[in-house]
Amino acid sequence: MSTTHAAGAPPLAGVRVVDLTELLPGPFLTQSLVDMGAEVVKIERPPHGDNARRMAPGLFDAVNRGKRSLFCDLKSESGLAEVREQIAQADILIESYRPGVMRRLGLDYDSLRAPFPRLIYLSLTGFGQAGPHALLPGHDINYLAAAGALSLTGAPGGPPEHQAMLPIADLAGASTALSALLAALYQRTVSGRGQYLDASLADSVLHWMVPRLGLFRQKAAATSDAQRAMLAGKAAYGVFRCKDGRYLTIAALEEHFWHGLNAALGLFAADDACCATHAARTAHADAINARLAECVAEYDADALMARLADADQPVFPVLDAAEAVAQARARSGARITETENGPLPGFPVTLEGMA
Repeated sequence: MSTTHAAGAPPLAGVRVVDLTELLPGPFLTQSLVDMGAEVVKIERPPHGDNARRMAPGLFDAVNRGKRSLFCDLKSESGLAEVREQIAQADILIESYRPGVMRRLGLDYDSLRAPFPRLIYLSLTGFGQAGPHALLPGHDINYLAAAGALSLTGAPGGPPEHQAMLPIADLAGASTALSALLAALYQRTVSGRGQYLDASLADSVLHWMVPRLGLFRQKAAATSDAQRAMLAGKAAYGVFRCKDGRYLTIAALEEHFWHGLNAALGLFAADDACCATHAARTAHADAINARLAECVAEYDADALMARLADADQPVFPVLDAAEAVAQARARSGARITETENGPLPGFPVTLEGMA
């Protein structure tokens, strides 16, 4: 890493990264580093490389833009030597093998710390480097289960359901690891030393559970059924179908939003006891949402969106993926990159020097 930073250069210009990860969590993390200006060398196993190349080539292309791929057989001395050459020039090494693999290859942190004292070494795995689950294979749904998040899905009294259509654990782990790496780079500017970082996908989701755990304790919701009922029982909060078949999200939780929504749509009398307070609305959430659904069904989506936006309501239409990318171009924070495979969002915060 260069100790000087040219004016106008991106924030991670001069940072070199060796990436020994595949599929989604690691590549999504290192894609963010590329977006910030880092140079990433992606080490892949011959003959086919990252499994995502064959399983999900669209995903592979989306999260490996701007990286340099290097095919190395880590079971051969020549391949290991080539990887060590890359590590010798690197500021950061990221790997996602099961615990013990890098040690057997002689590429673990303890083996590299002495020759490369400034190296920041991140292991990104499902369950971390130690403990009873460390060697278990897994995917996103397994980590959601381990973090307690999956228990919150489904209807009270029913089974858990895998309702999330985003790979939450993979993305949570990548985001947590990104924060840790940037903090470690900053620490190194003071200490001059690298360090070892152990990032777990399951633990990252568990960290995201903090707001829920606080609510459950406040409400004494000790069982999954009680927790699901509490999370689902929100008045004037949900997805509602319009007359033209499109859907709007409405989220009138706070007092001023509820009163504004009620005034805009004439749902209930202003003094109706069922909606006089937040507690009352929670107790009558099903009835309130049923009435709101009836009212929404009388409007086309665009007309109701305009009406509620004029009333300063938290409302937004449900967009499909293509619509979301197209609309994002109008937002100041969205960074949309044109690629061979169509437009893709980049890291959503623009720092100095980022195009």
